[in-house]
Amino acid sequence: KTGYLSGEVLAGTIEIDGSSTVYPVSEAMAEDFHKLNPRVNVNVGVSGTGGGFKRFIVGETDISDASRPIKNTEAAAATDNGVDYLELKVGTDGLSVMVNPKNDFVECLTVGELKKIWEPGSQVNNWNEVRSGFPDRPLRLYGADTDSGTFDYFTEEIVGESQASRADYTASADDNVLIQGIAGDRNALGYFGYAYYAESPDKLKLVAIDSGSGCIMPTASTIEDGQYQPLSRPMFIYVNKKSLKRPEVMAFVEFYMVNGRSLVSEVGYVPLQESVYQDALTKIRDSNTD
Repeated sequence: KTGYLSGEVLAGTIEIDGSSTVYPVSEAMAEDFHKLNPRVNVNVGVSGTGGGFKRFIVGETDISDASRPIKNTEAAAATDNGVDYLELKVGTDGLSVMVNPKNDFVECLTVGELKKIWEPGSQVNNWNEVRSGFPDRPLRLYGADTDSGTFDYFTEEIVGESQASRADYTASADDNVLIQGIAGDRNALGYFGYAYYAESPDKLKLVAIDSGSGCIMPTASTIEDGQYQPLSRPMFIYVNKKSLKRPEVMAFVEFYMVNGRSLVSEVGYVPLQESVYQDALTKIRDSNTD
């Protein structure tokens, strides 16, 4: 057996970067792993999914956090650079639409209304332009920046084309910046991962989404059973196979899967079935005998 399962004394540095959505999971894993292995430093960055892959496909990082699958162009670049990797699913997120808690008129928005707000060239700048009956108030938008997997996913599912979005909104790769923006602006509307809402429910108000079969709120159960559509999405880590040859990386990735269910749930996302993590463990160990 390798790593922390064998009582081996581990040392070294593990570099992780990528998705702000997956960040809370990897950060929680890193903290707990470091307590057991104080000589291993796990650095977790937040460059967004695209930014993380830029570093991963040239071999700069050991693990890449991602809130979308790797693109064909990124996978091809990894191959060109001799980076062989494992894709491991770690949980499910319900990308959530938020308003300020003082907003007393929005409970649910349709996918069509969200598209009208966010599509390229949109001139919707007042709440009364979203739906007649909404008050005459400026609409101020907050969302993920263009390097974010959250941005890719939201635009694809809501606008119908990945990265197609109006540009006149407050964009950030740091979800805490978006939380502060929405919490401080009663006319705000924004979107980001469910765990960030779960962390600050007093500062934000969730909006239900109607994709044609009624208004559905993101909750652990609606995200898990797929009712919350179209914004339920998988979360991944990508692991460089060469890095896995290092015992500290192998131990960390094993630790990640063994503790997947509990820590994914603890930070506010929806864990996968235990069997998925078990299968991933087998995949990790098999790849190391290649």
